[in-house]
Amino acid sequence: MLVFWKHRLVLLSVPKTGSSALEQALASDASMAVLDPPELKHAPIYRYNRFFRPMFEKMGADRMDIVAVVREPVDWLGSWYRYRQRDFLSGRPESTQGMDFDAFCRAYASGDRPDFADVGSQAKFVEPRPNGVAVTHLFRYEAMDAVTAFLSERLQRSVALPRANVSPRAPLDLSAETEALLRRRCAADFEVWAGARSA
Repeated sequence: MLVFWKHRLVLLSVPKTGSSALEQALASDASMAVLDPPELKHAPIYRYNRFFRPMFEKMGADRMDIVAVVREPVDWLGSWYRYRQRDFLSGRPESTQGMDFDAFCRAYASGDRPDFADVGSQAKFVEPRPNGVAVTHLFRYEAMDAVTAFLSERLQRSVALPRANVSPRAPLDLSAETEALLRRRCAADFEVWAGARSA
């Protein structure tokens, strides 16, 4: 999570949506760069609302604009699947080695996700809070040019993104039945992505 105090702007770090590249490009200009632990670096709206918002309000920021990026859900799951293919996870419960993408997605869509498929939900990450705290500017990952254009204008500086934390290549074949299952069980994630800005 990056905080730009003068600009009253918070950039949430949704996992697998280019957050590492955004961090590398912008952290040096941020008033606050929350890089560790992962639970705070990747603080969703509910955690931001609980821990960060009260502090900012006490410092005089009645309102902070909140920016987040979400990714097409199947593609987002593909990034998680590929990331968990990496050798450093070999033999651990989080590893996806030895399984195909279809099996990973079926496990994700199940009621009780095993460790390797327990990767959260983008819809839950950006879910508005009862007190009205919500993402102000929600963008699609697939429209990163729109994200960088917005940030360039808001921060009054050019923003060029490096390639960062790129997952290894792997086949992402998905049966029609599994895709239908995902769209049914994870409808909120597809709705959030559909409603995000693409330009």
